[in-house]
Amino acid sequence: MISKILIANRGEIALRVLRACKELGIATVAVHSTADSDAMHVRLADESVCIGPPPSRESYLNIHQIVAACEITGADAVHPGYGFLSENAKFADILDAHGITFIGPTAEHIRLMGDKITAKKTAEELGIPVVPGSDGEVRPENALEIARQIGFPVLIKATAGGGGRGMKVARTEEELENAVATARSEAAAAFGNDAVYMEKFLGKPRHIEIQVVGDGEGNAIHLGERDCSLQRRHQKVWEEANSPALNVEQRMKIGQVCADAMKKLKYRGAGTIEFLYENGEFYFIEMNTRLQVEHPITEAITGIDLVHEQISRGVRSRPLRQAGGYRLLRSRHRMPHQCRRSAHLRPFPGHDHAFPRPGRPRCARRQRRLSGLPHTPYYDSLIGKLIVHGRTRVECMMRLRRVLDEFVIDGIKTTLPLFQDLINNQDIANGDYDIHWLEHHLATTSA
Repeated sequence: MISKILIANRGEIALRVLRACKELGIATVAVHSTADSDAMHVRLADESVCIGPPPSRESYLNIHQIVAACEITGADAVHPGYGFLSENAKFADILDAHGITFIGPTAEHIRLMGDKITAKKTAEELGIPVVPGSDGEVRPENALEIARQIGFPVLIKATAGGGGRGMKVARTEEELENAVATARSEAAAAFGNDAVYMEKFLGKPRHIEIQVVGDGEGNAIHLGERDCSLQRRHQKVWEEANSPALNVEQRMKIGQVCADAMKKLKYRGAGTIEFLYENGEFYFIEMNTRLQVEHPITEAITGIDLVHEQISRGVRSRPLRQAGGYRLLRSRHRMPHQCRRSAHLRPFPGHDHAFPRPGRPRCARRQRRLSGLPHTPYYDSLIGKLIVHGRTRVECMMRLRRVLDEFVIDGIKTTLPLFQDLINNQDIANGDYDIHWLEHHLATTSA
């Protein structure tokens, strides 16, 4: 058993993990940059350690500083949250070498799924359907031949990528050379690795992801899907579950495929398998070997605390309890939506001066900081999440409309006006949208 967890992250997810630890009776250590010295997770933790100046590479990505903080405080486990070092196999290896538990999957599985080419090959071997694409890295000299085999349009993606960086579309042969060069350049700048691969570009797919949990002993379950199709620049903005595009049979079929794959892999902890979905077919795009930003909407459906599950899997393997939420998944009794309240879709320095809590049950607010403190330009623009659920999709949408009308945030620009626009849009009401819908909507409304 562990006695103290160091939370190697900041903001909303650091608070989320901290609260789970307190409920489990586990002491907590918060690490922070100098810019976050007054942050809520720092104030609420049992102990805190400053690990460097604001730039992430000098603080939250500084492995040596985080390991030193573990040794100083006596923390015997680390929860990485999401982002930063959460999918860094080297970090997991270093912690293991120091006798510190990494609360997440094995370093082997992080490496396996962290490289997009290897992940795709592994998914195919595990029986997960994949999108047609290159068998390995695409280089300038072989790009045209591979693209012709796949068929235009094609999508060039960074093998070490995520979040839309190092991702370019080539619709014709004339566009291919520049798309490959730009994707390689972006990948090198963002990930220190310019390797790219190629996939068939799907015209109007949805983004569907399956939540899985494994115990590391060959037992795994799925907890249904989330629809993350409303995106801007490949960044998720709004999520809902269950997806209005799937029926019960499709949902349970792809869920079982993912659960069976994780059993074969002997996966440990929480993870998410992401797909593009078009014309009744699923195509694997990647697996995230960590907690997702949007995990609360799965918790709202199943009643299962995924952070508790992560911690218990990270501490020791034990038989998985069957998901009490399976009945809910089949009957769709609860339909949660999550809106990510960001600072105007980009980092936006300033102060917020009001953060009223919406009334009535079945809505939750997860913010990453204390009201009134400054927003800094050093990190991502997410300042909070709003999760609303109901017995039906219509009830949930009505509740979300009411809650959005109650929110007032002064002092900074946020995405609340966007969500108020979306909740009143007929396509959203009908569930008729794909991964390109929001970009087109924003371009049309701003024209």
